[in-house]
Amino acid sequence: MRIKLASLVFFAALSGTMAQDYPNQPITLIAPFAAGGTSDVIARLIAERMGDALGQRIVVENVAGAGGSIGLVRAARARPDGYVLAIGNVGTNAAAYSIYPDLQYRPDSFAPIGLVAKTMPAIAIKKDFPGSTPQEFLAYAKANPGKVSFGHAGVGSSNYIICKQFLAATKLDITLVSYRGAGPALNDLLGGHIDGVCDTATSLSGSIEAKSVKGLVVASASRLPTLPGVQTSVEGGIPDFQGEGWNAIFAPKDTPAPIIAKLNAALRQASENPTYRQRLTDLSAVVASGQEFDPAYVSALVPREVEKYRKLLAE
Repeated sequence: MRIKLASLVFFAALSGTMAQDYPNQPITLIAPFAAGGTSDVIARLIAERMGDALGQRIVVENVAGAGGSIGLVRAARARPDGYVLAIGNVGTNAAAYSIYPDLQYRPDSFAPIGLVAKTMPAIAIKKDFPGSTPQEFLAYAKANPGKVSFGHAGVGSSNYIICKQFLAATKLDITLVSYRGAGPALNDLLGGHIDGVCDTATSLSGSIEAKSVKGLVVASASRLPTLPGVQTSVEGGIPDFQGEGWNAIFAPKDTPAPIIAKLNAALRQASENPTYRQRLTDLSAVVASGQEFDPAYVSALVPREVEKYRKLLAE
């Protein structure tokens, strides 16, 4: 008993020393998708500002595959010392548990740092698609079952969930095509190899504004200021296509509380940066606020989202 107690005291003291020195080397933030998608863009923006707040570089590393689960497995297995983190979303940290029964991580594999941003689901179609409005698209897809193809960032990704939500709301027969990330899917849409993509307004706004693709619909009750020409799901006759995505930062479980606190403080400080806030606004994303920054908020959010998407995917 004395030996066990002595060990606990030793490791507690070691954790305290680690936290005092933290961070004394660059931090890796795993973005579990290919470069160019929503999670990757948000990861790079927040990493730069959090690095400034911590006085240490945060390097974003793309670890793509299996709807983001490969990157999350790596993060879950990392040493709990605060030097390997991951940015997760509704796909990797909620829906994936219903899609991959043998997933090598669970919700309690992670210690949340806090919510970073909220995003709006959207659908974009190729610029020469026969039809531009949701009504025209619905008519075409219904008349051509199975012929329309939508790309997403892999089964289990938040983009895959957007596709599932869209199909549930429209009852359409659309072929879903899996990619290693949102970037490759969008590239194939730009090249005309697929008919559309399920993504977020954050990822699609640049291509829509450049008229490289057509913005079909956003899963919102009101139009986005950044995409005023894109109809809402309510306007487009798809009122059940509603939702909101999110991105949060996670550390491996057992990461010392003082390190979690330092990272959380850096996240809060970074989120106050006017340039960062404006950049996210320009990308149709909403910066987290209030209690959304709290690790406890994310800890409570995840199981609710797990159950929500378990029901959606069971339909």
